[in-house]
Amino acid sequence: MIKQFIGVAGLPRSGSTLLCQMLAEHPDIHCEGHSSPLCNVLLATRRGISDDQFMLSQLDVQFEQSYGNLKSAMQGFLHGWNAQTDKLAVVDKNRAWLHCIEFLLELDPNAKLLVPIRELGQVYGSIEAQHQRTILLDFIDHLADYDRFGRADQLFAKDKAVGAPLSSIQAIQDLPQGVKDHLFFVKFEDLMAKPVETMAHIFKWLGLPPHKVNPKKLTPRQHESDSHYRHKYLHRQHSKLAPPALHAVPPRIQGYIERACAWYYEWFYPNLIRKNPTP
Repeated sequence: MIKQFIGVAGLPRSGSTLLCQMLAEHPDIHCEGHSSPLCNVLLATRRGISDDQFMLSQLDVQFEQSYGNLKSAMQGFLHGWNAQTDKLAVVDKNRAWLHCIEFLLELDPNAKLLVPIRELGQVYGSIEAQHQRTILLDFIDHLADYDRFGRADQLFAKDKAVGAPLSSIQAIQDLPQGVKDHLFFVKFEDLMAKPVETMAHIFKWLGLPPHKVNPKKLTPRQHESDSHYRHKYLHRQHSKLAPPALHAVPPRIQGYIERACAWYYEWFYPNLIRKNPTP
C-alpha cells in the first residue's frame, strides 16, 4: 500500500520540530521528527544518473522506456523509505522539499507539503538569542565574528540558514496553481496561540480522520543532532506546549528585515507592515 507522503519544509526557528511532534500524535501518521536524508538522496540520484554514460546511451535509443524505468525506480525509493511502518501517512522533514516541490509531485502527485513560517524578526531574534547562550561556539557557516547587524544580513543571504528557505518561499509565486494547492503554510504564531484548532485544520487539509491534539500532554520524541548545527538551532521537544516570550530585536535590524523582505510581510503578515520602518 502506498502511504500518503507529507513533507515538512520551511523557515528555521518557526516550529517545524513542534509541528512534527504534534503530527506524530495522530494515530495514522508516522513521523520521526528529525531531518531526513531522503530528499538529498533523490536529488543526488538525479544528478548522478544525468551524468551516467550508460543511462545517456539508453535514453538515446529508447527514451520512453529508460525514462519510465528511472521514474519507477525513484518512486520506489521515495515510497520504500518508510515502508516499515503500517501507518496510513508518513512525514518527511527536509527544507529542500519546498525548493524541489515539482520534482516531488512528479514522483507522487498526491504528496502534500507543510511549510512552517514565522514573523522574520522573531526568527532572527530566536537565532541570535541562542547564539548569545552559546557564544563560545561558532556557527557552522562561521557567523560568530560578525556584529549583530552583520550576522542578520548574513543569515538572510540567499544561501544561508534563513535566506535559502525564504528564497524557496518567494519562488512559489512562479508556480502553477495546481502546485500551490499542495502547500499549506503553518504560522508559528497560530501554532502557539491556537494549537488545537490549527492542527485540526491541518489534519482536515491532509484528508486524515479528525484527531484532537492535547497541547498540555505531548509525547517527547528523539530529536536530531543539535551538535551538527553547533547548538545554534535547537530541536528540543517538551511534554507540553510553552509559547516563548517575544525576542527584543533592535529597531535597526527589525527595519532592515522588514524592508528587505517586504514581499513576505505583504503575503503573510500584512497587519504588521509599518509605514516607515526604521532605516
